[in-house]
Amino acid sequence: MSGRARLALCAWAATLMAACALLPLVDPATWILQAAFLLAVQSGVGAATRRVPLARPLTIAAQALVTLVLLTLVFARQQALAGLIPGPQAFQRFADLLRQGSDDIARYAIPAPLESDGIRLMLVGGVLVIGLLVDTLAVTFRSAAPAGLPLLALYSVAAGLSEGGTDWLWFLVAAAGYLMLLLAEGRDRLSQWGRVFGGAPRTPGGEPSGAVAPARTGRRIGAFALGIALVVPLALPAMDGGLLDGARTGGGAGSGGGGTISAVNPLVSLRDSLNVDEDRQVLSVETDSEDISNLYLRIVSLDDFDGTTWKPSKRHITAVPDGTFPLPTGLGPDVRRTETEATIRAADWYAQDWLPMPYPPSGVRIGGNWRYEPVGMTLVGDHGQNTRGLTYQVRSLDVRPTAEQLAAAPEPPAALRREYTELPDSLPAVVSRTARQVTAGAANPYEQAVELQEYFSLNGGFEYDTQVEVGSGSQAIARFLKDKQGFCIHFSFAMAAMARSLDIPARVAVGFAPGSPQADGSVSVGLRDAHAWPELYFEGVGWTRFEPTPTRGSIPSYTLTDTPGSAVPDPDVPSRNASSEPSAAPSASQSCTAEEKKLEACESESALAVPSSGGGGPKWYVFLAWAVGGLAVLLIPSAPMLWRVRARSVRLGAHGRSEADAVPHTLAVWQELADTAWDFGIAPEESRTPRRAAARIVRLGQLDPTASAAVHRVADAVEQVLYAPRPRPTAGLAEDVHRATAGLRATASRGTRLRARFAPRSAVRVAWAASARWSALKQRASAARPTLRKPSGQQG
Repeated sequence: MSGRARLALCAWAATLMAACALLPLVDPATWILQAAFLLAVQSGVGAATRRVPLARPLTIAAQALVTLVLLTLVFARQQALAGLIPGPQAFQRFADLLRQGSDDIARYAIPAPLESDGIRLMLVGGVLVIGLLVDTLAVTFRSAAPAGLPLLALYSVAAGLSEGGTDWLWFLVAAAGYLMLLLAEGRDRLSQWGRVFGGAPRTPGGEPSGAVAPARTGRRIGAFALGIALVVPLALPAMDGGLLDGARTGGGAGSGGGGTISAVNPLVSLRDSLNVDEDRQVLSVETDSEDISNLYLRIVSLDDFDGTTWKPSKRHITAVPDGTFPLPTGLGPDVRRTETEATIRAADWYAQDWLPMPYPPSGVRIGGNWRYEPVGMTLVGDHGQNTRGLTYQVRSLDVRPTAEQLAAAPEPPAALRREYTELPDSLPAVVSRTARQVTAGAANPYEQAVELQEYFSLNGGFEYDTQVEVGSGSQAIARFLKDKQGFCIHFSFAMAAMARSLDIPARVAVGFAPGSPQADGSVSVGLRDAHAWPELYFEGVGWTRFEPTPTRGSIPSYTLTDTPGSAVPDPDVPSRNASSEPSAAPSASQSCTAEEKKLEACESESALAVPSSGGGGPKWYVFLAWAVGGLAVLLIPSAPMLWRVRARSVRLGAHGRSEADAVPHTLAVWQELADTAWDFGIAPEESRTPRRAAARIVRLGQLDPTASAAVHRVADAVEQVLYAPRPRPTAGLAEDVHRATAGLRATASRGTRLRARFAPRSAVRVAWAASARWSALKQRASAARPTLRKPSGQQG
């Protein structure tokens, strides 16, 4: 196998090995087989065109064209001409699939189902694009080192979205692929150097044996570097997400008739919403309920606690039930309830994937594409559907259990209790110890829950403070119990964790606390009403709201004590704040300045305490955009330097050194010497003879005797190939150029050396070559144009 064929094979393998980091994101992983086959066809086309040979731009164009045809055949066959040739309809199909994939990848939980053609196009197409870049850099331009940049971009996208403890494995696979590519290029270069000196014995396979030892050393160095990269991080401090850190994300809504769903964790931005300068209205609610103290608008529940954060579990979704929803889990017939109806209008700027509703809902009238998650009894938008400017009606149950019913609640089902009381081993012991101390003497889970609520809201010495950081690390909740300052995130997280330590099923709900009544009878819900609260499960009642956050929301009536002088707020009074009073100041939209409109600041919502469209963290295509942008930032400024590195490698590399190629090799070496001198400020003069040009380089470059002799040896070799009848190969010309380069570098200033490396003057030859080719192309086009002649005998 030739060196370039081996390099092409290694480029194909390196791309696939980096793409393996995407395997945990999609289930099943059979897409990798399709990507491997299409990538092999793409690499084969490149190998064939290079063997013809075609010019490098034509090779890249041929590979890109074949890639487009392959993607058309797989994903847009029905919209293409003859099933292969992409037209406007095929490109529209690609756009639709990419839009669908963008929606699905933002909604599906990891791993997302492969049934989505949009996701499959993104995966396969992305791998093919990265593969084309790697093949172009490593094989077509013979520069394997820069090929690591697109491989890094591919791995970074996967690493930014991946979850679980096998990240080290995918790093190992991707890094091994890149090292294999570097070693393949090094082996090819070493084999060419072996042919230079001609006397190196060859192995039975035809390779010079002198290349074996360096190749073996390279493999050992690569293996050692990989081991260091994997072992050293184990000795460094961990950088975990926090217990109260809401930056972790999940997926989103599925499509079609089923799928899974996992909401993003919204808590990372809740504090910012509570601290906004102007309380913008998010929702307007009209309800037939006379008591709005329980009008909590619930969005999503967080029931998966891993020791560092609370987040939603992955759930299956179904079609929205027609008519009346099923009763919530655990609600018995003896609990008093009334059905209320509310009409909710969302602000035009409020784009929320999840539908804010009172809990538990019993029916919804809404237009658009919405799906239903039965466990949490929530609705989520499908394929880009959100709440922006939406009006909908919700029927819900106002459940009013009594303290006696809650106190007499039987044991919950074993499966439910097991799922919602699970706590990680990393939870500090102070959490459960404090829970037992606070609830000492309580006779049942209900009394324990009330004691926990009063500990936080009444008698524990806690202060409500929205300026407190969300927190990070497994000790965050312990710090909160010690400092006793925080806002609803801290209170709800801590109470839910402590309830679970007492074997009470618990989860955290996110949404809005009751808003402020308006003169027209509606209720205005603003950003500052964003809230989180714990829900505890009692058999016969179901999931029951508690309110541990002081001065926020309303204390449920079934948790109030008859203690005289209790400081517990009146449950009939909804949460208020100074900004909820009528104001003469213009609204956000009215007070938008011209500069804000120019910056599109008027329509962009403030950071919400609810899961917004697109998730609580960067989506996959944000990672891709940053990776591509970073790649462009690196490549564009370094393009002259990369061209010089490539040109130097080609000119000074091995060319067989036979008498037949002595002339082109010697002239290439001379060209490299002249360009190197140019990079150091000695502009070339084409009219001079090689001997005079060499003398000029020595004089202007102030070269020492060693470098001067090297320059003159190269000039003598050039004169021999120009004038000798049978020029012979001259050994050591590449080393002479290196000696001359070292001499020029030794006498040059620091600024000149930096410019010669990063902004070489000789790189202008690329522009000259492009201009010359364009002029030649125009001349050929003019020559091929038919000449119009007048018929004989006709006068003008």
